[in-house]
Amino acid sequence: MLWGPQLTVDGKARFRLWAPDRDDVDLELVDDVTLPMARDADGWFEIETAAPPGTCYRFRLDDDLAVPDPASRLQSGGVHAWSVVTDPEAYRWTSTAWRGRPWEEAVILELHVGALGGFAGVAHHLEHWLTLGITAIELMPVGDFGGSRNWGYDGVLPYAVAESYGSPDELKALIDRAHGLGMMVMLDVVYNHFGPDGNYLGAYAAGFFDDSAHTPWGGAVAVLREPVRRYFIDNALMWLDEYRFDGLRFDAVHAIGNVEFLDLMAAEIRAALPDRQIHLVLENEHNDSDRLLPGQYDAQWNDDFHNVLHVLLTGETEAYYAAFADDPTAMLARCLEQGFIYQGEDSGHGPRGKPSAHLEATRFVAFLQNHDQIGNRAMGERLTHLTDAARLRAAVALLLLSPQIPMLFMGEETGSHSPFLFFTDFHDELADAVRTGRRAEFSRFSAFSDPEVRERIPDPNDHATFRASAPQPGPQAAQWLSFYGDLIALRHRHIVPRLKGARGLRAEVLGEGAVSASWRMADGSTLSIALNLGGEPVAFPRADGVIVFSLGEAGAPASFAARLAR
Repeated sequence: MLWGPQLTVDGKARFRLWAPDRDDVDLELVDDVTLPMARDADGWFEIETAAPPGTCYRFRLDDDLAVPDPASRLQSGGVHAWSVVTDPEAYRWTSTAWRGRPWEEAVILELHVGALGGFAGVAHHLEHWLTLGITAIELMPVGDFGGSRNWGYDGVLPYAVAESYGSPDELKALIDRAHGLGMMVMLDVVYNHFGPDGNYLGAYAAGFFDDSAHTPWGGAVAVLREPVRRYFIDNALMWLDEYRFDGLRFDAVHAIGNVEFLDLMAAEIRAALPDRQIHLVLENEHNDSDRLLPGQYDAQWNDDFHNVLHVLLTGETEAYYAAFADDPTAMLARCLEQGFIYQGEDSGHGPRGKPSAHLEATRFVAFLQNHDQIGNRAMGERLTHLTDAARLRAAVALLLLSPQIPMLFMGEETGSHSPFLFFTDFHDELADAVRTGRRAEFSRFSAFSDPEVRERIPDPNDHATFRASAPQPGPQAAQWLSFYGDLIALRHRHIVPRLKGARGLRAEVLGEGAVSASWRMADGSTLSIALNLGGEPVAFPRADGVIVFSLGEAGAPASFAARLAR
C-alpha cells in the first residue's frame, strides 16, 4: 500500500505521507523524537525507523501544526491526536476456511455499531439474528470521526476504526465470530467526501480535492489522481483482505462523479480476491444500470422500492417522495417487474436512470427502511409510527418474498418504536452550525414551517439524541419476530434455491394500491405475487401452483399472496 505505516523488520516501520504542498515534513514519535522525512519528486515523504506496534506518531508540518496519519489504522485520543502503529497480522483467525456465501442467499440487516454497544455489543446479537434467518449484517461506516458518536458518514480517517467502537482486533473478532456462525459481514464505506472535523488533507495536499466539483457535504475528491485513487482502492482492499469483510456498500457514488474510478475499483478488487465470494453494492442516485453488469458490482440499493412503498403506506409526498406521488401503484408495478422505476424519465430534477429490465432481480437491494430513510426524518420515526400494522405486514411480506435482495434495519425485526435520529458529537461553532442547519433543513416541510415547532427537532449533539436511537423491542416484539422469522424461513426454503438469474416477467395494476407481478426463476418455475395496500378490495389474479404464503383474505385491503408454479 502507498499510504499508512508498514511494519518491516526488527521492530521498525516505514512511514509515508503524500504532502506535495510541503517542502519539509517531520515524523514525531510520542517520546519526543522528531525525525526529518525524505521527499521525492512526486511529493511523497518517507522514513523508516524503530516503531513497534503500539508506537504513537504524527506528522509535523510546521511549528503550529502536527497532523495524524490520514491512513492511520488506530488513533489514541481522537482524530486530532496521535496515530498508533498496529500489526495487521496479529489477530489469530479461527474461521480460516470461510470463503463467503452466494449473493442470492443474502438477507441483510443494516446496523449502527455505536447504537448497539460497539463491536462487542454487535457480536452479542449475532446468534439472535442467525436464529431469525439473517445471513448478512451490514455495518454503517466504522472509519474514525470527530467525537465519540456519529453516523459514520462524517468520517475523516477511513483506515482507522472509531475508538469508541473498539479496537481493530475487536472488529476482527466480530467478523470471525460471524463467519463461524455462517454469517456474512458487509461494511458501508464513504469515498465521496470527508467530514468537517479532523480533515487535515487540505493543509498539505490540496490536490487531493477537485476544485471543479462539489458534493452536498463539501469538496469532491480528485479520484483520477494516482495517490487519491490508491488511497481509496487500497482502503477497500484493506477492509476486504485484512479484516475479511465479505463485501462493501459504497455510499453515494453519484457524488464521486467518475464512473472510470468505479470500474477500476471493481476490477481491481475482483482481481485481488479471486478465491472469495466478495459482494460489491452501490448507492447510486443515478440508477446507472451499466455498473451492474456481470463482473462489476453485484447490486445497487433500490431507493425506488422504498420511496414508492413509503408513499403507498403513509401518503407522504413531500421532498423526494414528490417524485413518486403521481400514480405510485403503477410505479410499484414497474419496480417489481424491472427493478428501477426511473429509467431515464424526469424525476423533477432532470432525467434520472437507465433501462434496467434486462438485469437479474438480485441486482437490486430492496428495503422498507434504512438509516437514511428513518434518520433523515426530523423526528426519526419508523414505519411502526407512520402506518397501520396490517398494511405494514403486507409490505414486509412483499419485501421478504420477492426476488430482490431484502434488507432490514436494526430493530425492524422486533417492531421497534424507537426513533433513529441524526446524531453527532461536534462542539462549539461547528455544533451550533450543525444544530441550526439540521433544523433549517425542515423549514420547507409543512409540519415544521413554524419556527417553534422546528425547535423541538432533537439537537444532534445532545447525548440524549444518541441514546434514544438505540433500538428497543416494540410492544408487539414477539409477534413481529415470529412474523419476520417465518417469512425469512419461507424465503430460504422456496425463493433462494431458485433465485440465481431470476428475472421479471410481467406486472400489472389491480386497483389503487394493488399490484400483481411474476418472475421466471432459475429452475424454470414462476413466482407470482399479489398485494393490496389500498383501501378497497380488488380481485387477485387466478394463479396456478403452490401457495408459498398468504396474508388476509385474497384481494382484501392489507392482503398478500405468493405462489410458485412449474
